[in-house]
Parts: sequence; C-alpha cells; structure tokens
Amino acid sequence: MVRPQQITVLGATGSIGRSTLDVLARHPERYQAFALTAFSRLDELERLCIAHRPVFAVVDDAAAASHLQGRLAGAGLSTRVLVGVSGLCEVASHPEVDAVMAAIVGAAGLRPTLAAVEAGKKILLANKEALVMSGGLFMQAVRSSGAVLLPIDSEHNAIFQCLPGDYSRGLAEVGVRRILLTASGGPFREMDATALEQVTPEQACAHPNWSMGRKISVDSASMMNKGLELIEACWLFDARPEQVEVVVHPQSVIHSLVDYVDGSVLAQLGNPDMRTPIAHALAWPQRIASGVDSLDLFSIARLDFQRPDEQRFPCLRLARQAAQAGGDRPALLNAANEVAVAAFLERRIRFTEIASMIGDVLDREAATAVETLGAVLDADARGRAAALQWLAARGR
Repeated sequence: MVRPQQITVLGATGSIGRSTLDVLARHPERYQAFALTAFSRLDELERLCIAHRPVFAVVDDAAAASHLQGRLAGAGLSTRVLVGVSGLCEVASHPEVDAVMAAIVGAAGLRPTLAAVEAGKKILLANKEALVMSGGLFMQAVRSSGAVLLPIDSEHNAIFQCLPGDYSRGLAEVGVRRILLTASGGPFREMDATALEQVTPEQACAHPNWSMGRKISVDSASMMNKGLELIEACWLFDARPEQVEVVVHPQSVIHSLVDYVDGSVLAQLGNPDMRTPIAHALAWPQRIASGVDSLDLFSIARLDFQRPDEQRFPCLRLARQAAQAGGDRPALLNAANEVAVAAFLERRIRFTEIASMIGDVLDREAATAVETLGAVLDADARGRAAALQWLAARGR
C-alpha cells in the first residue's frame, strides 16, 4: 500500500486552508494532513484537528497551545500542539512532510514558507506576500534547495498552466510576448472617486465573486491584491514588470492568459473556486477531482474586459512602481499596506487613504538593497514603523 502524501497546511482556518482540507478529504488514499496551523481561531482549529487528526497543530502563544492540547487530548487525539514561529518552521520543514500549503496571510508567512523551501519541500504558494517581500532571495533558495514551487493564486496557477513546461529558459526563448493577469475589479469597479472616500469595511469585504478573508478582500477592493500579484508574477515567471499587463475581467471566469509572439493567446477558464488551483498543484503533473462543478459557458453567456483605472485605484500603480524599482520597495509597500488595511478595518482611516499612506511611506523611506533575510525583515519593520508614524501624525 502506497503511503499517503503528508501535507502541512499553514493557515488551516483561512479560506485557502479550508479549501485545501476539503480537497484532501476527497482523496484520503493520496493525502493526509500532517500539521494544521492557525493564529487565533482556536475553536475552528480544534474542529479541524478532530476531523483530520494531524500529527501536529501550531498556534500563536503558549497559553492557547496549552488550552488546545488539553481539549485535543480530551477528544482522544494524540496531536501535539506547538507554539509560534518556531513551531511553524518545524512543521513546514519536518522530514516526514511531502508538501506544504503556504496560506498564512501577510508577512507572517515569510519565515515558515522559507523554512519549507530550504528543506526542499513541494511548496503550494498561496502566501504571495512571502515572495513579494523577499523576491530574489526566495527564488534563489528554491533553486538551491531543489524545492518545487507551484502557485496557488488562481491567476498565477492559470499562467503556470498556459506556459510551456520549459518556460524557465526565459519567456522570450519560449515565444511569450506578455502575460495577461486578470482582475475582477472588486466591489468598487464602477464607483466614482468621490464615492470611494465613503466606503465602509463591510462594503470592501463584500467581494462579488470570491469568498476570501477580510484583509485580502480589502486588497482586492483597492486593487493592491492585483499589484502584489503583479510583483509575484515577475518573480515566479522571471518576467519584467512591463511584460505583465493587468486586465479587468468582472466575471472571474478567465483566470489569466499568456500571449505568444505568433498571435496565439492561451487562457485557463473555470468557476471561481480555489479548490481548482489547489487540486491542480497538489496532484501536478497529474489531475484529480476537486469538487468544483464544470464551467457552464451557456449560463455565463458573455465575457467582458476593461483596462484598470490607476487614477481611481492608485495602489496598482504604486505596486508596479515598486516592482520596477526593486530592492526594498516591494517589502516596504507590503508592510505599509498591511498597516493601512488594518487601520481601515478598524475605521481609523478612509478607504482612499490606504494608497495615500503607502505612497507617503515609499516617498519617505530611502531605497536600499535586500540581499539577506535580515535585510528583508528590516525593510518590513521600517515600512510598518513609517506607516504607524503616518497614522500618529494625523491623530489616528
């Protein structure tokens, strides 16, 4: 009997984590949850542990770990509960682990994801911020360790599926003219600039097509999510920023496209359900059932495309500029955005001030190179400090 692949799910209680566990449960002969991690949703993590019986669970602090350990023992589980970043890195790099779903949101996912890379694991990358922050350092670690890096964001997974297998030789070498990165446009796609100043966190989190966490939903509404994905695409596919064009596609049916020099444009289509890219990456280069319904083109009837408006959504412009500048710019951009989104969700700033804060941080912080993990973390810390100073200066 073939041993099931052992999977660590970093960020098990988030939308990507839950979707991953749904796919795993559909194929118990192929996959088994080895470790599940969560930051604060302890009750949900407990339920997931009881359902999937992992070897390890990881939470953020010792008190929570002790509490969860007692609850799991009482339920008859032998799951061992670990704590903090060290626990995350341990389950990401554990010798028995075959693949790691990297789905922790934000900068918090960088170190455990890098630990998995350095251990040579198969990485299912849903934490775009880890690659945005560390860029070349991250990709060099992938090459050095022999890790397999597979994108989970629906757009990057679509690009991966549309590129030839030898695209690592260079996009020009395999005849690629450009990458077309699709964006839904979010809930405010048609809203004018004046109305954008008054939107609420509840409105920003009500995405028309995707079910996502609050932070990612706000990023989608501001189009910063697409900006981060642009930076991610440059690193994943060794593309220059000018080779990646963002296309607003409200139906979220075409997940991205690749334009070739002979005039061919290849696209990957599917229902907006993250179980599709998760199943693709889990089984790659094979295919397995994901639980997602087949796409009904007759019910869709039409597909629309628009150019993004970078005047109303300046976060996309800021991200492209950061990609072009390189160095510490992407890490600063990401750090300032995380602070800004948190402040918006706490109703301390207006929606339109998210971009204002990020732009000010990038203008005020001197550019530096980032060639070590320490330099990346320093840039992240500087970006957060500058963003907090922006808030303090305005009494927020």
